[in-house]
Amino acid sequence: MIPSFNQVGTTGRSGRLDAATQNRVLRNTYWMLAATMVPTVLGAWLGTVMGFSFLAGSPLLSTLLFLGIAFGFFYAIEKTKHSTMGVYLLLGFTFFMGLMLSRLIGFAMGMSNGAQLIGVAAGGTGVVFFAMASLSTVIKRDLSGMGKFLFVGVIILLVASVANIWLQMPALMLTVSVLALAIFSIFLLVDLQRVVNGGETNYISATLAVYLDVYNIFSNLLVLLMSLFGGNRE
Repeated sequence: MIPSFNQVGTTGRSGRLDAATQNRVLRNTYWMLAATMVPTVLGAWLGTVMGFSFLAGSPLLSTLLFLGIAFGFFYAIEKTKHSTMGVYLLLGFTFFMGLMLSRLIGFAMGMSNGAQLIGVAAGGTGVVFFAMASLSTVIKRDLSGMGKFLFVGVIILLVASVANIWLQMPALMLTVSVLALAIFSIFLLVDLQRVVNGGETNYISATLAVYLDVYNIFSNLLVLLMSLFGGNRE
């Protein structure tokens, strides 16, 4: 579970981009977001086929190493966001995230209705995305101030998730998933509104933030569906 990575770019004299540039950033963000789905799906498929396991024997070390690699990607992408290398690094990061998702996908596929649950999670994520995208264009109030509170919420969820590695409490897992769905849905709205309003000038940074929101919504929705409606293991 990783918070959105927000980076406010340089704006014009009025504090916002002109309409043409604003629309271009938004359009490029949507196209780049669609492109990131390809390496994500590829990584998830390869990881599932190969039985990818990221230090499964040591959950804490696995979590720390994962966060280290993820934030390393964040730093590199931000440093190269104005070049083609930033695009390659972003796609590489999404492939890595697909690999990390493969264990959850593999567990779901082991259920009698796993394929259906994955489909419902993907469809539900799409519904949330289009709902937040629509709201981002009609809500006039600036929501950027919510970012700090949402970030605190994500940190609390991250601590609870790590603690549950040892506690193994199903109720805590469900609570974390429900709260994560709410927090990252609002994060998605905030990140999309920032692009719509011209607060973000770089489509690579914008795509990274929105991708993380979508990724967390999908993975937590899938966990919730498996917990509530998962069939018997095959």
